[in-house]
Amino acid sequence: MIDLVKTALKCTVSAGVFLALGTVSAAAFDTKARAAYVLDQGTDTVLLAKNADQPLPPASMSKLMTLYVAFEALRDGRLTLDERLPVSEHAMSYGGSTMFLDTTDRVRVEDLIRGIIVLSGNDACAVIAEALSPDGTEAGFARYMTKRAAELGMVNASFANSNGWPAAGHRMSMRDLGILAERLIEDFPQYYPLFSERSFEFDGRAPSNTRNRNPLLSLGIGADGLKTGHTSEAGYGLVGSAKQGERRVIFVITGLDSTKARAEEAEALVNWSFRQFTQKTIAKAGVPVAEAEVWRGAERSVGLVPAEDLTILLPALTGKDVNAEIVYTGPIDAPIEKGQKLAELVLQPDELPEVRLPLVAERDVAAGGFPVRVKTAAQVLIKRFLSGPEEAM
Repeated sequence: MIDLVKTALKCTVSAGVFLALGTVSAAAFDTKARAAYVLDQGTDTVLLAKNADQPLPPASMSKLMTLYVAFEALRDGRLTLDERLPVSEHAMSYGGSTMFLDTTDRVRVEDLIRGIIVLSGNDACAVIAEALSPDGTEAGFARYMTKRAAELGMVNASFANSNGWPAAGHRMSMRDLGILAERLIEDFPQYYPLFSERSFEFDGRAPSNTRNRNPLLSLGIGADGLKTGHTSEAGYGLVGSAKQGERRVIFVITGLDSTKARAEEAEALVNWSFRQFTQKTIAKAGVPVAEAEVWRGAERSVGLVPAEDLTILLPALTGKDVNAEIVYTGPIDAPIEKGQKLAELVLQPDELPEVRLPLVAERDVAAGGFPVRVKTAAQVLIKRFLSGPEEAM
């Protein structure tokens, strides 16, 4: 019933249902980055975690949070792509990578967003921040970003500004950035193609700053986002994503010492992620993988099926079977509803952590009538009589 899987049935108390896979350690990539995080998105498998939860200066990679809040505002109708926003003296004062905005400008939101993604515009971030800030200031927007990031599960994120300009307390972990990248991809697919734009020319300004700094976009390896970052404190970093076939990988690196090192490390990580691991569907939705015993039901058993196709990640070069067992608390009391969670499929792939996937009832099982209850009661009495006084206790 299950490809590549040897199964055993075990009745026990379930420890809970987990859809996420753990961190791969046996086949870890020896990265040169100070900190790194690599996620196989489809199976939620963490392929690499090096200092992944250490709060570090994220540089321009934190602009992704400004973009997320902007996309939320577009979704909610608080902004429109054609709306024009004013440029304050504060926004104009930023140096580094900019769109060369000044206080005479009123800039379309779409241009500001593309200016942030492609040009890494510090000034564009500040314009968006002041427009969406609860108190009209960039500092107020940074406080809101910190609160919103925590709500999204970024527990190590703390923002002092909208663009990653070096500041005390402006920190994110690599896992935080990975979570943020995944949310951008999943929550705003209509805007995600903007991250693969290789160039953007705004109003004939900044001819030296028109090209996307992501070094992977032109390599033909499926890379389609998201954001580079660099300061002297942070080093060179990249939040990236690549898709090959049905698989998508999200990766974050930081602390490299040059653009060349960043490009080489990012490409090597993508190639390793796709070449060393393969995705396998081990059970089909609705197809029984086992039967569970039913207590006081109109039927004596019920099929255990996946509610959806069950897919896991396996080392590409392994030739071993996957050990598996079905775990549930049984026998299961009737009535039972179709689709009710009853059990777990527990898998132990070679060189990978344990995986626990949910199984549900294949069909309804009604409670038994009076004859079934009488028969069940008789069976219990007989068992107690035969087992003796100690076991009956």
